[in-house]
Amino acid sequence: MTQLLLLDTTFLIDAERSDAELDELIDDDDDVAIAAITVAELLVGVKLASSRYRQRRADYVEAIRSTVSVLDYDTNVAAEHAELLLAVRRAGTPRGAHDLIIAATAAASGRTVVTADEADRAEMGEVAQLMESLRAAR
Repeated sequence: MTQLLLLDTTFLIDAERSDAELDELIDDDDDVAIAAITVAELLVGVKLASSRYRQRRADYVEAIRSTVSVLDYDTNVAAEHAELLLAVRRAGTPRGAHDLIIAATAAASGRTVVTADEADRAEMGEVAQLMESLRAAR
């Protein structure tokens, strides 16, 4: 069964560090994408890498960009992002700006976020609950 997945930056960084091929980590039937903000985060990693690792990391980012769909921050994502910003403000639970953009991208595209970070996974679960509450209130 095809799953719509949105890969989080931590998932991609962990895959790079373990030298794992994305094909090994994702089922062939899955429809995989990344958020545009993930590209920005990965490119910052290239710029911050030591000269020893910079080219390898740049090659990895380019391989991802050429094989995985990149979902733009469009007006649908912006609307979901606004709802998330409102929800976390009302709940008094601040969240990372980039994490909220990734969550908004997932919500706008009907995708599930795949992350390697346990704290992010818990946070995304809370964000998903906030989104469901907002949708129910609409």
